[in-house]
Amino acid sequence: MKKSLLLISVMLVLPTLMISCATTGDLEKVQAEQKLIDAKADQASKDAQAAKTAADAAKVNADAAKVNADAAKVKADETSVRAENAIKAAEERERIADEKAKKADEAFQKSMKK
Repeated sequence: MKKSLLLISVMLVLPTLMISCATTGDLEKVQAEQKLIDAKADQASKDAQAAKTAADAAKVNADAAKVNADAAKVKADETSVRAENAIKAAEERERIADEKAKKADEAFQKSMKK
C-alpha cells in the first residue's frame, strides 16, 4: 500500500515539477520581451518629450502672433483716428472755403448793384 501510494505521489509530483520549472530558453525569451518593452517605453517617452517640446514651441509662436496682431490692431486704430481727424479737418476747410466763397459772392453782388 505504501509502495503504490509512493508511486502515485511520484507520478503526480514529477510532471508538476517538470512543467513548472523555467528553462534557460524561457528565461531568455522573457528577458528579450522585457528589453523590447523597455525599448518601446523609452521610445514612447522620447516621443512624448518631443511632442511636448513642439507644443511649447507652437505656444510661443502663437503668443508672438497674438502680440503682433495686437500691435497691428493698435496701429490700425491709430490710423483710423488720424483718418477721422483728417476728414474733420477737410470738412472744416471746405466749410470755411464755402463761407469765403459766399462772402465773396455777396461782395460781388453788392458791387454789381452799385
